[in-house]
Amino acid sequence: MKRIYLDYAATTPVDKRVLKEMLPYFSEEFGNSMSLHSFGQKSKLALENSRQILADIINANPNEIIFTGSATESDNMVLKGLAFVKKSGHIIISSIEHPSVEESAKWLEKQGFEITKLSVDKFGFINLEELKKSIKENTILVSIIHASNEIGIIQEIAEIGKICKEKNVLFHTDASQSFGKEFIDVKKMNIDFLTASSHKIYGPKGVGLLFVKSGNKLTPLLHGGGQENGMRGSTVNVAGIVGFAKAAELCKKEMKKENKRQIILRNYLIKEILKIKNSYLNGDLKNRLANNANFRFDFIEGESLLMQLDMQGIACSTGSACSSFKLEPSHVLLATGLKPEQCHGSLRISLGRQTTKKDIEKVIKVLPKIINKIREISPFK
Repeated sequence: MKRIYLDYAATTPVDKRVLKEMLPYFSEEFGNSMSLHSFGQKSKLALENSRQILADIINANPNEIIFTGSATESDNMVLKGLAFVKKSGHIIISSIEHPSVEESAKWLEKQGFEITKLSVDKFGFINLEELKKSIKENTILVSIIHASNEIGIIQEIAEIGKICKEKNVLFHTDASQSFGKEFIDVKKMNIDFLTASSHKIYGPKGVGLLFVKSGNKLTPLLHGGGQENGMRGSTVNVAGIVGFAKAAELCKKEMKKENKRQIILRNYLIKEILKIKNSYLNGDLKNRLANNANFRFDFIEGESLLMQLDMQGIACSTGSACSSFKLEPSHVLLATGLKPEQCHGSLRISLGRQTTKKDIEKVIKVLPKIINKIREISPFK
């Protein structure tokens, strides 16, 4: 049985072209980038070339790019790092942030910082007027996710950046899902901090970046040998960073064509799946990532649906997660106004480079049968 991977929003396979670019830095060009000898300087050159490539993609300066170990680290670094500098103040986030932002904000609230969570409409978009009214004299940061990792909707980042600039407030966006899939210009969008991740764009795991606009100060989370201009102590993962840069380069080159291809497949999938009785699309159809389709089904429990699909060789994800013997509904779906029982019946299907029309047709064929089977024995019905 052919296995079909449709969970590209969770992670992606490393592109073979990316792996080829990385291989020399594991065994041949293995030097420490902080070393002064030729081994180290070759690694240093590869590091800085990669920094330039990634900076160019978002129209930043290379000295504004800090390499981290993950998007989670980058998000923690900007929220906590800025908070440590400011000592006190008010932070605004949305109610559909990634847990790395949401949990950082919760932690800072316990340290005495004031946190405001912006509401979202039924599609997941924040209200720009609410944002304007929420900004106060002591607001030190606004952090709004660019594209939702769950429902795929794309926020009006340029408009949010404009508001923050007019109010003289720093603006951070977690672009882990949008980087490599959507156009990003940190200057035109008035972005002060931006998070991106390698493993979401066919690069290796364990590598992220944080864009820090020149002039903005953060307290490092990791102190050590002065790497990354003193912003992140740790021996630099040169192979991973080289892979990240190559992956980003390929995404930039292929973005327009690949997005067009994925939109056709995604819309076909959505059209057919919504023919199932009591099925719905979560999020907005138009302003969403090309590869994201998030559904919900009445009288269905998401994890049962995932397991049944996996038995058919299809890998997807759900907005509910089993933890400590209880099923927790997605905070993102709850924020859009859904009831907990509605959230439990969610299914996220995310497409990628290897996704074919045959893969989508397989889902369209087997999903209605699985849903009918589960509904027959569902305690929710």
